This record gives sequence, C-alpha cells and structure tokens, in this order.
Amino acid sequence: MNAYDSDRMADLLVPIGYEVSQAPDGADMIILNTCHIREKAAEKVYSELGRLAPLKADVIAGHKAPLIAVAGCVAQAEGQQILERAPYVDLVFGPQTYHRLPEMVESVLRTGKRIVDTDFPADDKFDFLPEERSSGDVSRFLTIQEGCDRFCTFCVVPYTRGAEQSRSAQSIAADAKAMVSDGAREITLLGQNVNAWHGDAPSGGEWRLGRLIRHLAEIAGLDRIRYTTSHPSDMDDELISAHGDVPQLMPFLHLPVQSGSDKILAAMNRRHNAKDYRRTIDKLRHHCPEIALSSDFIVGFPGEEDSDFAKTLGLVTEIGFAQSYSFKYSARAGTPAADQGRQVDEDVKNERLAGLQQLLRAQQDSFLQTQLGMTVDVLFEGAGKRRGQVVGRSPFMHPVHVEAPDRLVGSVRSVRIQKCFANSLRGEVQTISAPVSTEHLGPSAEGICA
Repeated sequence: MNAYDSDRMADLLVPIGYEVSQAPDGADMIILNTCHIREKAAEKVYSELGRLAPLKADVIAGHKAPLIAVAGCVAQAEGQQILERAPYVDLVFGPQTYHRLPEMVESVLRTGKRIVDTDFPADDKFDFLPEERSSGDVSRFLTIQEGCDRFCTFCVVPYTRGAEQSRSAQSIAADAKAMVSDGAREITLLGQNVNAWHGDAPSGGEWRLGRLIRHLAEIAGLDRIRYTTSHPSDMDDELISAHGDVPQLMPFLHLPVQSGSDKILAAMNRRHNAKDYRRTIDKLRHHCPEIALSSDFIVGFPGEEDSDFAKTLGLVTEIGFAQSYSFKYSARAGTPAADQGRQVDEDVKNERLAGLQQLLRAQQDSFLQTQLGMTVDVLFEGAGKRRGQVVGRSPFMHPVHVEAPDRLVGSVRSVRIQKCFANSLRGEVQTISAPVSTEHLGPSAEGICA
C-alpha cells in the first residue's frame, strides 16, 4: 500500500512542476513514506533522516536545500515529535491527507513555516486524487480499502490509518480498466483489511469482495487478480468460492493467523480461534485444491508460554505454508498489549523465533522443490538481472527467470521449471502451450500446502 501511495504522491506533484528523481542528491524534495507496524521500521525513519540532514546544510555552500517530508504511518503516529527530533523536516503528513500535498508544498515554499497535517478528513481522499500517470507496468497495485476496525491489541493500524473505509465498486472498476488500458495484466487489490471491503454496487446496494472480484474478472485483458492483506474472520463463503470459480483469481492467499494458541489469539483480540482458521483453510482447499498459503506469525506475545508456542508449531505443521513472515512481538506505544504484564524475555523470543523460522523455511523449500519439472503459467514483468533474461511470476508469486527475448514481457507463457533457488525458480519457456498440472498440489507428507 505504501508503494501505491508513493506513486499517487508523485502523480499529485507533477502538476506543480515536480518529476521523480532517482537519487536524493540534487532533488528539490525528498519524501520518506513510512511504516509504523514494528519498532524497527519506525526507528529506521529517524536513521534515514539523519543521513539526509547534511543535504539541508548544503544551503550554506550556496546550494538549494531540498524540502524534506515524512509521510505515512510514522508521520500519523508521531506528528510534532518528528519536527522536534529532526528540526530540518519541513512537512509531516499522514496517509489520509496526502491528497493535500500540493497545497502543503506551496505553503511551505511561500511562508517558510513547517507543516504537520495528521487529521482524519471526513471527505474520501480518493475523490481528490488525479488520474494515474501512464506507467505501462504489467503488474499494478490498486487500493480498494483503508483502515481497520479490528483493533488487534498489538497493532497500530486503527490509530494511524483510521476506521475502515471502502471505495465504491464503480470507482475501483474504472481504475482497473484504466490500468489494463495502460498495459496491466495483473492487479493486486490492496487494503489494511482488504477482505472487509464492502462497497457501493454500480446498480445500488452493496457488494463484498467476492462479488467485486467476479466483476473485475469481466474486464478484457485482465489476466490475473490478487488481494492482500486479509483477516481470517472476513473470509466469507462468497469470497472462498471465488477461488474456485474465477480463473483470473490466482491460487495464492496471504492469510495471517499470528498464533496457533486460542489463549494468545484471544489476548490479541483476533476474533477467531485456531479451529476457525483450520475450517477456513479446509473450505479454501475444497474450492481450490491447488491454493498455496502464506501467513504472518508473532512469537513472544505477552503471556505466551511454551505450550502456546507448541500449538503454533502444531498448526504450521498441520496446515503447511508455501511462504510466511514471522516476527518477535514488538510493543507499540498506545496499543493495549504494550501495557500488559507478562512480557516474554527477549532470549526466549529469539529462541522461539529461530525454531519457527526453521520450520517455515523447510516448508518453503519443500514447496519450491515440488515445482521442479512442473509446467506453470508465468506472467513476464521485465528484464532479469542477466543479459538475455526475463523474469515473471508464477501463480504462486514465485519469481521465475528464463532465457528469452524482451518481447515476452507482458505475456503469459507456459514455463517448465528446471531449477529452484532459495526464493525463486528458473525455467524454460515451452514453445507449445502446455496445461498447468496441479497433481502435486495437495498436502504432502511434510504438510506442504498447495
């Protein structure tokens, strides 16, 4: 979502004379678009600001000093504190106010006064954004929903992104059609809690995400649809069945579970338990046997005991994940969990994280190995690192490299997988289109999903 927001900020600045620069040196303005989900991400903002500070000092040597802005969730959460810690920052604005960026820039240039804008406007910012500039990118992001009403006790998103807001189906479809006309073959629908989307339907009433996906699948030239990130409690039957009914909806789903312990899930205010999660996965695999899963895990949440962690390992082993993200619990100021007692010792967190990541890495490696010798459809997105190489993505999100001409970019081709690496695959384009085999995609003896 930050990548999408950054692109829209660039769109907003074009009419007042700015264009994207490839490096901070010599730039007229530098915007740090920030994430506040973990403490490390937030601290990186101040580290980066420290590196930018000398660019402001250049004005003494007769050079024009750039405007420096901090956008996104750290800006929303810390506001005035950023100006106090980094007095050379000119602009601080949250993710709900970046549509006012041109006005803020012109005000700073005119008055020299620094600005902090972290309001939550009543108006939908999407109503004020200009049309996207042509990029010609094969794969595009499209924000359809922002904010979250779930209030997980470890998460800052409801405080930095605000309450859930869903765009209308009509506005989403219009943006999607424009992207396809500009060369997009794949669109990833974005939201903090994307499957909570419930927008106005074109002919009245309200749709949920499953119905929206079916509608977007009717757009000629849109070959692939993805969505992220989802909450298990919002995986309704209409959305689950779309995974089996809509060929354009890719068989890969990121569905964070966070823990396998019901006690910890309740303390997190996740509003689902491990049995609910397993039941959802069973339904998904019933409708789409080849689906591959990704998830998020937090270890060392306050009150987590060895038995709770063992339940997480058990759930991972039982379900199997093709890809996952795992982290130590990071206390975020202002969230309920930060004030809870029974904080877990840091050494214990490290030990548990290492054990979980070892299991998840083994599952990812095993899933990649199952791809060897298989023929998969690959959407080619651009040139590879080596001369004469192009790279695309499989239905399961893996990068796939092949030796082939650039003219394949933008096309979907059948590729026979010949080699796998830690996070990617290498293959050979098939001259004769071959069907994609899914025989390997049931749960294996190692618990690897498809």
